[in-house]
Amino acid sequence: MAQVLEFKLPDLGEGLTEAEIVRWLVQVGDVVAIDQPVVEVETAKAMVEVPCPYGGVVTARFGEEGTELPVGAPLLTVAVGAPVADGSAGTAGAGALDANEGSGNVLVGYGTGAPPARRRRVRPGEPVRSAAPAALGSVGTPAAPVTAPERPDGHGATTAAERPDGPVPVISPLVRRLARENGLDLRKLRGSGPDGLILRADVEHALRAATATAPAQASGTVTAPPAAAQAARSAPAVPAGQSAPAAGVASGTRVPLRGVRGAVADKLSRSRREIPDATCWVDADATELMNARTAMNAAGGPKISLLALLARICTAALARFPELNSTVDMEAREVVRLEQVHLGFAAQTERGLVVPVVRDAHTRNAESLASEFARLTEAARTGTLTPAQLTGGTFTLNNYGVFGVDGSTPIINHPEAAMLGVGRIVPKPWVHGGELAVRQVVQLSLTFDHRVCDGGTAGGFLRYVADCVEQPAVLLRTL
Repeated sequence: MAQVLEFKLPDLGEGLTEAEIVRWLVQVGDVVAIDQPVVEVETAKAMVEVPCPYGGVVTARFGEEGTELPVGAPLLTVAVGAPVADGSAGTAGAGALDANEGSGNVLVGYGTGAPPARRRRVRPGEPVRSAAPAALGSVGTPAAPVTAPERPDGHGATTAAERPDGPVPVISPLVRRLARENGLDLRKLRGSGPDGLILRADVEHALRAATATAPAQASGTVTAPPAAAQAARSAPAVPAGQSAPAAGVASGTRVPLRGVRGAVADKLSRSRREIPDATCWVDADATELMNARTAMNAAGGPKISLLALLARICTAALARFPELNSTVDMEAREVVRLEQVHLGFAAQTERGLVVPVVRDAHTRNAESLASEFARLTEAARTGTLTPAQLTGGTFTLNNYGVFGVDGSTPIINHPEAAMLGVGRIVPKPWVHGGELAVRQVVQLSLTFDHRVCDGGTAGGFLRYVADCVEQPAVLLRTL
């Protein structure tokens, strides 16, 4: 007899609380093997393929492509031990469907074995929900029990009297913030998620209900104060899926801050709030560096990128000025100087700005750095970077010269202490050997956390980088 197991969106690590379904890799009725990727999701960090820890027949999928789900929400259900579609004596999964056999991979909240069917205590007066999907072959959740008054999406609302004492079942901090900003008491809601989990849709439904008229108040639903209801009635109609503009704010297209764009907004805002940064810059003659790169690539072997040479210069500079490879612990009131250099580099992709991290960059030569930059850049372009490849950096190199600009004042990638910016390299008039000449000139800028050092250290770092750019032999003397 087949056992129906529910696979929930696992904890993807790095503090991520939700993910958006980008593409389903399986259909209802498909046979899946243990650890087979079943869905591609986009988190605030990267695009991730999620493997299923169970083997069997997919009986239901939860959520359409483009839907955002919190961690712990159901992704799909799998019938373990079900006969294959052709009715043969074998079972789906070719022997991999034993309920006691599980994935060798560790998913947070799943371990390495398929858990037994979870028993759920039924509250008095609550309808019993079946573990099997309501309709095999349909996409979405099985029919949920309805309590009056009924919501348009089929889920019932409830009041505080219907909820026993205990913690409010909310996973997503975004849901809590949305409720807090709108003065909504989450204790008066019962979520439509698994085991009453309160989702964003539940809060948005309650907020829409808050603008209902007096008859809705009599029915016991959450309502807004009369002034708010009057304002809502007099406000112009808003198309579905869009939020109404605040009073006094011009209307326009609203673009949600989520995914990579949302993560960038959060990190840069935090950097501006917490880090007292300062920027210094210098122009440098990069002619000799460009000549050195040309000579290295003419000698055969793997090609060395300009970014790799700049990264090698950065790691040498950080060895001389370790204050800039650090982080600040304000609770302990300490500057933590880091031994390893994990070098991040800014990469612009179709999904937005990402910062892949080259681990142990201080141990790599220019050839190794070039190879790792190429590998991570390709992963960024295809959206296959993992959260681990996007976190843990200690210093960032930002080559904004690829956008055709000369200078910038970079925002530090929190919680790092500094970022080196590199502008475009272009022919400019320059005094060389006492005479005016046309040279390849670049502007270098360093933004640093003034808590970890003063201008003398930052200037020394930047001057050393500029000296290596102008005379690459300086780098050889310090190796």
